[in-house]
Amino acid sequence: MSRETLKKARKDKGMTQQDMADYLGISERLYKYIEAGKTIGKVDMWDKMEDLFGINQRTLRCQFDKEGNQ
Repeated sequence: MSRETLKKARKDKGMTQQDMADYLGISERLYKYIEAGKTIGKVDMWDKMEDLFGINQRTLRCQFDKEGNQ
């Protein structure tokens, strides 16, 4: 999977980065960092995204796992 997996899933749902931040209960800035691969965030956020997108969180997090980001 490419770095674009999370971004594509969000756009396919018709959501903005602010929509995602609101859904996850985080700041838009933090969500942007997550989507850009600068931070991984907390497990419970990935659980919510997995439920929303219907995509296994390992697939969504692939960009982090390959790059070793924390």
